[in-house]
Amino acid sequence: MKAFLILEDGTVFEGIQIGADREVVSEIVFNTSMAGYLEVLTDPSYAGQAVCMTYPLIGNYGICKDDMESKKPWPDGFIVRELSRNFSNFRADYSIQQFLEENNVPGIAAIDTRALTKILREKGTMNGMITTNEAYSINDILPKLKAYTTGKVVEKVTCKEKYELIGSKSLSENGAVSGSAKFAAADYEAGIREKKPSLVKTLNGTGKKVALLDFGTKDNIAYSLKIRGCDVTVYPAVTAAAEIIASAPDGIMLSNGPGDPKECTGIIAEVRKLYDSNVPIFAICLGHQLMALAAGADTHKMKYGHRGGNHPVKDLATGRVYITSQNHGYVVDTDNLDPAIATPAFINVNDGTNEGLDYTGKNIFTVQFHPEACCGPQDSGYLFDRFIKMMEVTK
Repeated sequence: MKAFLILEDGTVFEGIQIGADREVVSEIVFNTSMAGYLEVLTDPSYAGQAVCMTYPLIGNYGICKDDMESKKPWPDGFIVRELSRNFSNFRADYSIQQFLEENNVPGIAAIDTRALTKILREKGTMNGMITTNEAYSINDILPKLKAYTTGKVVEKVTCKEKYELIGSKSLSENGAVSGSAKFAAADYEAGIREKKPSLVKTLNGTGKKVALLDFGTKDNIAYSLKIRGCDVTVYPAVTAAAEIIASAPDGIMLSNGPGDPKECTGIIAEVRKLYDSNVPIFAICLGHQLMALAAGADTHKMKYGHRGGNHPVKDLATGRVYITSQNHGYVVDTDNLDPAIATPAFINVNDGTNEGLDYTGKNIFTVQFHPEACCGPQDSGYLFDRFIKMMEVTK
């Protein structure tokens, strides 16, 4: 079946329909990851957006439920050059086409994703429509596209009630250490899933209690703490700061999430109360932006954002460069940042934008990128160990 992607500048791409057969209006963004499409699809930070994968073949290793970053896909739509309806992967449960259909996610394939990406890079992120209606009226559609906003999507993606993850009591619970895993034919024949290899070699977080505020968290954030031995309580985004502080956590984490951080006015007020406490805080992505706003800094929307698993970030203290996973369309302004509040800790090597802050006189550090990866490189996973060390020193 034919499908069409119509952009708010009037550009029309004709392709074939994939996923669910329904019409959708959304913000169109692109992701440059060469692998990890399932992690992208199940990242709540994509709520309110339709994502274009720049890698030309998507779906060849199928869908493995163990690799999902949440319980469902969040993008409004999915845009690819070629969708592989057949897959080859002994860990896979089913095809990406089936996954999209079952979760009512529409999409379009067989378009020139390079041309689409070039438009978004040159003109900036814009809204668009995916439709199978061959009799569409461009004059009727364009006003709808210009009127679309993602809105307050954090409330849509956050958990409804708090839940807990108990920290690992032994390294064996985490699976084989990366590099030592061996394929067990008997287990495979018996249908026993092998655990993902772990990079963690010590349970340095044993006994630590962490409160994680869920603004649209990826599962691997809590898991990265769990496999280090931390007990993690995940709280809904609208939880009052007083409740979190009263639980006496050793540390607080602010998660990633979707949308414009300035829309989260009530949440920012509560984050300010967390800032005023003496509890160590580590924030990622949207959490990084919300902490900046709570402390009096500012944010702005980027031209086309950073989305992919190949973004170089420089640690300003050491000069070392890390390859990172990223997914954000907003950034913290540092031009007028008061050093009495915070100082830049990381910058993006490509465009010089801020990628992290150290807060002056506070046990707080925040990063714009994703140290939990999934998908993407795990170069910066050491930041979870830094957070644990901060909790030890403070205690």
